Amino acid sequence: MSVHKEAKRITTQVLHEMKQNGERIAMLTAYDYSMTRLVDQAGIDIILVGDSASNVMAGHETTLPITLDQMIYHASSVVRAAKRALVVVDLPFGTYQGNSKEALNSAIRIMKESGAHAVKLEGGREVRESIERILSAGIPVMGHLGLTPQSIYKFGTYTVRAKQDEEARLLKEDAKMLNDIGCFAMVFEKIPASLAGEVTAAVECPTIGIGAGADCDGQVLVLHDMLGITQDFSPRFLRRYSDIGDQMLGAIQNYVSDVRSRDFPSKDEQY
Repeated sequence: MSVHKEAKRITTQVLHEMKQNGERIAMLTAYDYSMTRLVDQAGIDIILVGDSASNVMAGHETTLPITLDQMIYHASSVVRAAKRALVVVDLPFGTYQGNSKEALNSAIRIMKESGAHAVKLEGGREVRESIERILSAGIPVMGHLGLTPQSIYKFGTYTVRAKQDEEARLLKEDAKMLNDIGCFAMVFEKIPASLAGEVTAAVECPTIGIGAGADCDGQVLVLHDMLGITQDFSPRFLRRYSDIGDQMLGAIQNYVSDVRSRDFPSKDEQY
């Protein structure tokens, strides 16, 4: 019996059972009502309201500028459309680092004002206190290790993380810590596939990979990237499942042409 097919609503417990049962977890980002309806109907298990909205929705170069209020706005739109998927919301930069009380307040605002089901934080030991404080309030937390985009100015590059022995050792320790303190899942971003597989086998909670190989318990991509809406981003881990961007461009060009030539609206398209 397939766990995810039987579940009317995906919960953290369902995800745990999927890992135990060897069933892969499918996760995508979404940021608005209309797109979320399609994503949810397609059978996605987890919808991430990612701070990647800063890039694909607002046009910023990094994820840093997006605010808590903006994340709550996007999350509220997504929650209204998601009937089955678990909705996880990124805590944006500056709302949890270095201040566990502010972290808790940020997470509470997301849960209360958007109706989301969980939050996601980037980092390991340096944000442990914030994660524990959020968990103590009964709010589910998803971790995020490896390449953490909110720290891009510290890294200085979007290259693969944890290739060196010391960084790999620290990632293993952080993953074990996140698992032990009660995170229901964790994302591994751009780390060696062998390392991701090793850690996945060592922790009880599900792991979700993005550029972390096939041995993670699940995979995540940014919706606009995998649909071909954003076309200037082509890392090795990205598989484009459509060229909707080109189709949209063509449709809009056809509309412009029909308006200019007075072909639209026709007699059948007016009152």
